[in-house]
Amino acid sequence: MPTRSASARYEGLGRDGHGQISTQSGVLMDTSYGFGTRFGDEPGTNPEELLGAAHAGCFTMALSFALAGAGYEAGTLDTTAKVTVDKDGDGFTITKSALTLKAQVEGIGEDEFARVAQEAKQNCPLSKAINAEITLDYQLN
Repeated sequence: MPTRSASARYEGLGRDGHGQISTQSGVLMDTSYGFGTRFGDEPGTNPEELLGAAHAGCFTMALSFALAGAGYEAGTLDTTAKVTVDKDGDGFTITKSALTLKAQVEGIGEDEFARVAQEAKQNCPLSKAINAEITLDYQLN
């Protein structure tokens, strides 16, 4: 299995600092981040947003493969992950990743879908890596 990488550079310290994040694939290249992008509305990204994107993508792909493995052949999965950061003493802790899923899967019943979705939530590699509460709300059409 491949090892993927990303890098971050931060110049200055604390609130006055600013940085850039890049990914091996080049999808992010010197993308701005800092206090204003993390806790305010400045343009750029932040670690929690990136974690949310990664978790939504990982879970959705895990669910897609689980559904295909269970014999389902057609569907659409649309997931949002909302990552919560809370104050923790002098620092911060990621306390939750809330997954919201809208799905259309031909021929699946509600109980079967709930079982497969919960298993995908528990077994996607990012769910296993996150030390926070992970919730899943879904709507099956």
